[in-house]
Amino acid sequence: MMKHLIAGIKRGLGLHRPGRSLLILPDDIFLVSFPKSGNTWTRFLLANLIFPETPATFANIHQLIADPQGTNKREFLRIPRPRIVKSHECFDPRYPRVIYIVRDPRDVALSQYHYHRKLEKIADDYSITTFVTRFLAGETCPHGSWGQNVATWLITRKDGDPRFLLLRYEDMVADTPRELEKIAAFLNITASPERIAQTVERSSADRMRKLEQAQSDDCELTKGSRKDLSFVRLAKSGGWRSGLPEAEVARLEDAWGHLMAHLRYELLFPEKAANFDSRFAETILHEASR
Repeated sequence: MMKHLIAGIKRGLGLHRPGRSLLILPDDIFLVSFPKSGNTWTRFLLANLIFPETPATFANIHQLIADPQGTNKREFLRIPRPRIVKSHECFDPRYPRVIYIVRDPRDVALSQYHYHRKLEKIADDYSITTFVTRFLAGETCPHGSWGQNVATWLITRKDGDPRFLLLRYEDMVADTPRELEKIAAFLNITASPERIAQTVERSSADRMRKLEQAQSDDCELTKGSRKDLSFVRLAKSGGWRSGLPEAEVARLEDAWGHLMAHLRYELLFPEKAANFDSRFAETILHEASR
């Protein structure tokens, strides 16, 4: 009874988090990705690009680049329009414009494994084989599997659609200024080379790690989690080559190799992408319908 009363008071005061009930505005821009694909880093990049006078931190990121799961309704109303809103959801036709970040699922699986260790959802000796099994089944987060999430966006929003910007995490790591210029153009922001450079520096992995150490209890992503493990880990691509057993790589490529090949990810087992064109079409339709 008391819990419902408190929830009602929060809702009346606008202190509740809207979640999926968020009222979407026609000029909203959504930053979407499957979890552990670089969404937080990209939020820092966007915040530091759009609000150069207010450097992004783990303490203020929810006020700069909103999260329906972490930003309360009152704060949403204060955010200048057009709002940038974080999401991990599968395709939602209500989203007016979308920046979608995709990352190699082999690295995503490994990153999510270590994040679950940090959150103490699994023990340090938890089997990576068991985790990959759950990852493939879409059981490690509430947003489906990597294949389901990615496919729903690729089948509904094509390259060249003015409402949709597809970016690869690996390209962002390799040449952050170049990819940030794409983002600025999509947002209709004129950014000088100096502003781009400042944004990149303020959003560097080293700076984010220092901010995390000082503000870990001020952010929903890290509050109450293990302090001996960092949320901002290597911030590199290709860690799966040394961090995942070959058998687990084979399983991931067997499930999504054709989708990975379409996204220009080099396969350890190229035969997994055999009959690529037909398998890709079939998988897109299958994943999108699940």
